[in-house]
Amino acid sequence: MKLALLLLALGLTAQTPRARPPEPAKKAPVAAPVKLTDAEIQARIQAKLAKSKIGRNGFRFSTSGGVTTIEGRASVVQHKGAATRMAKSAGARAVINDIQISEEAKQKARANLKSGKRRAQIKRGEERSQP
Repeated sequence: MKLALLLLALGLTAQTPRARPPEPAKKAPVAAPVKLTDAEIQARIQAKLAKSKIGRNGFRFSTSGGVTTIEGRASVVQHKGAATRMAKSAGARAVINDIQISEEAKQKARANLKSGKRRAQIKRGEERSQP
């Protein structure tokens, strides 16, 4: 009896070992964004522009303080958004898009919306099987 009291006082009773609580998930370290110089951003944009269909539009890109300004005219509405995405993916912190859309392109877009015409591009790796 004395031994049981002594063990109880010391906390050495015959208990099943407790499972450790799970450790919190460790987050992957986030790399700090690479700061590019204006010349590097400009060079990346020019390289992307050379490979792109919108390169034929003759847009003018200028970068200052990490902010890229785009000027020019487009005859396709979607080229304005494509130019912005191109500048952002090249490392621009912000984009000022001053591209003017031609009146013909605006009318064509309005007509497509009125007619309900939508264009979807779906790329599949394999042909669909017939049921």
